[in-house]
Amino acid sequence: MKLLFLGDVMGRAGRAVVQERLPGLRTEWGLDFVVVNGENASQGMGLTGEHAKALFAAGADCVTLGDHAFDQKDMLAHIEQEPRLIRPLNFARLAPGKGAKLFSDARGRKVLVAQVLGQVFMKRPFDDPFSAIDTVLKAHPLGGLAQAIIVDVHCEATSEKMALGHWCDGRASLVVGTHTHVPTGDAQILQGGTAYLTDAGMCGDYNSVIGMEKLEPMRRFVTGMPKDRFTPAGGPATLSGVYVETDDRTGKAEKVRMIRIGGRLEEARP
Repeated sequence: MKLLFLGDVMGRAGRAVVQERLPGLRTEWGLDFVVVNGENASQGMGLTGEHAKALFAAGADCVTLGDHAFDQKDMLAHIEQEPRLIRPLNFARLAPGKGAKLFSDARGRKVLVAQVLGQVFMKRPFDDPFSAIDTVLKAHPLGGLAQAIIVDVHCEATSEKMALGHWCDGRASLVVGTHTHVPTGDAQILQGGTAYLTDAGMCGDYNSVIGMEKLEPMRRFVTGMPKDRFTPAGGPATLSGVYVETDDRTGKAEKVRMIRIGGRLEEARP
């Protein structure tokens, strides 16, 4: 199976690059299943129902969220109506939506998508991500009920992402980090056969401070004082993520490549 995961979509520029590039890539690369993290697609904070529809129309089979899952208030209702949206497993227990779901690709093969939030350096104390994802993986054995499993690890700390990658090794096809908006260079297949990347980066304008216009973040670092609201940068955006090929029989990864297309970053393709 050919899988593509795209990192955090950042504002209008991020949505634009996904809408422009993803439809052609689905055909060019023969993609079977695409997951997009839509955590920051609407004004840089959360996701609206309208923008979720745009990401699906562009070719996403599933859209994951994150710690800003419900910053846009209409998502509270929209996520109950749209089963292709995934919020973190270890979010508040009464939160609407689901943290894991089994999907089918065009050929009927089953793909499980799950997301967990990290605890280290995060603003709110979320439930333990290790036990949360462990329960889901035990219920969906790789190569059995699910031909492929994708785990979105939405964390601040690289150490926590790596630990979760090894925790899931051999039980998932891909474990990929999101949240920090900076693509890492450690794409690899772990010992148990799981493809891993610490952070997929963002789909957004990299002439910025993690996707935001530079002036206000720089002012706050220099003075310690806020003046204006953060505003997503609107320049040419880079499509950033990871491509994985898996064995349908075992669900394990056979190939993993970092993806960077357009914008300022050096291009990388499968």
